[in-house]
Amino acid sequence: MALGVPALIGVLTGSIELAVVASVGGLWGVGQDGQDPYRSRVARLGSLGLAAAGGLLAGELALRSGHPGAVLVCLVFCAVLAGAVSLRGRVASVAGMHLLLGAVVGGGMPVPGPWWQAPLALFAGVMLVLALSVAPWLWDRHRIAREAVQAVYRAASRALAAAGTPAAGDARRRLADSLDTAQQALGPNTPARLRRSFALAIRLAEAVTTLIWEGRPLPVTVTGTPLSLMAGEIRVLPTPFAQDTPGLRALAGVFEAAGQEQIDEIPLEPAPHRPPGLADCLRYALLLGLAVLLTQLLAEALDGPRNYWLPMTVAFVYKPDLGPVFRRAVHRCLGTVAGVAVIAALALWITDPYVWLAVLAVFGAVMAVGVRHHYGVATAGLTVVVLVLLDLLGDERALSWPRILDTALAAGIVLVLHFALWPRSAAATADDRIRTALAAVQRYRALAPAAGPVRRHVLRRSAYQQLGAARRAVALAGHEPALRRPRQDWEPVIATAEKLCDVVTARVLASDLVRT
Repeated sequence: MALGVPALIGVLTGSIELAVVASVGGLWGVGQDGQDPYRSRVARLGSLGLAAAGGLLAGELALRSGHPGAVLVCLVFCAVLAGAVSLRGRVASVAGMHLLLGAVVGGGMPVPGPWWQAPLALFAGVMLVLALSVAPWLWDRHRIAREAVQAVYRAASRALAAAGTPAAGDARRRLADSLDTAQQALGPNTPARLRRSFALAIRLAEAVTTLIWEGRPLPVTVTGTPLSLMAGEIRVLPTPFAQDTPGLRALAGVFEAAGQEQIDEIPLEPAPHRPPGLADCLRYALLLGLAVLLTQLLAEALDGPRNYWLPMTVAFVYKPDLGPVFRRAVHRCLGTVAGVAVIAALALWITDPYVWLAVLAVFGAVMAVGVRHHYGVATAGLTVVVLVLLDLLGDERALSWPRILDTALAAGIVLVLHFALWPRSAAATADDRIRTALAAVQRYRALAPAAGPVRRHVLRRSAYQQLGAARRAVALAGHEPALRRPRQDWEPVIATAEKLCDVVTARVLASDLVRT
């Protein structure tokens, strides 16, 4: 809808240039949509729209000025600014990347009409995505929080079923992740009943972690109890098991708490975020600016059709916060080849513009799926969409081979710069994440015995969250060519720290039961 509706309006009204710009805004907006809370989507898509429109305006004014080098200066400035903010968090990352993308489009694609029309059309395309994304809030505003809390109970049931098996560790990690997702989904206006259900899920997760640490298989009568809690079927544990171990006694205590009038609520504080240091941000900003400078100079030297594809590829590929740079570059090249092959095949038998609009919508959906699952698939869908949009503009030049060449050149420049001037960025990030995680684990170990349930949860959440970030950083580092064999001590350190957290949880909970 975000691609097809503006394009259809443009075909029907004859305002095809502005319609294509609006579709580009919709394309970028869909790429950053998600299933997170509505307030998060508003912040992310709103910042995307403003940044992209501002970048487009800057690039457009530079192009219209007619001064030699104005576009080049504008792109390099926007690249440095984008790089300076992009590593500061997800919203900043989205805004930075789309500031640069907007500048690239504005400086490379002349749009007739007043200067304000193209930025406004781009912003309108993003706002269409935002409206479609948050529309369910009007009739079911608490659905995301409710489903996130329910996911905790389901994860707890699966974790209990995995107790005493090799899958227990992964199940416990998924439980911790679901708990963190639920806490982020809850807001100050969440109904009291849902907040109470989440507070009960906190106690349930603590009991489940203890049972996993005890390490023995559990009967179905026990593993299904979280689902009973989720459904509101309050009942006690089966008698033969309820008083057998500290974990089962804690699980029985969760059911007792479920039948009480009051239960301590957990403060809904935001998840902690530790951005990279100033040196890393400056280095990335300068490298991104240098990459854009080189690709723009190369584009002007080659003087090919739609040569803004070169710096645009840099903006998409050189995002170390979104994944390994090498893998993104390879997937970008392969996806571009696949997209060009698809468009070449379709062009053999499609001539009707309305059929092309259907192709636009279909491959827009392919891109949206790829964004969440595979960057190469996303690039293939994006390539088809962009080539269709250019066809709607009446550009009949041969664009397929230049798109492949430009993508390969830009990806090559990014890789050479990155691995020549910042070769151990992924390894340094992994080391930093591990140090932060170990500090959080030690803090939990030291403070948990004397802390109450609420404070204990805050400490435990921080420890598990930092351990998860460390594990993801290690996995990403393993995909960089310089680190095909990740440091051998990374995984054992993380695994040992996770077991230490589980031990602390189990022993503190057992001590609480003894005192009670």
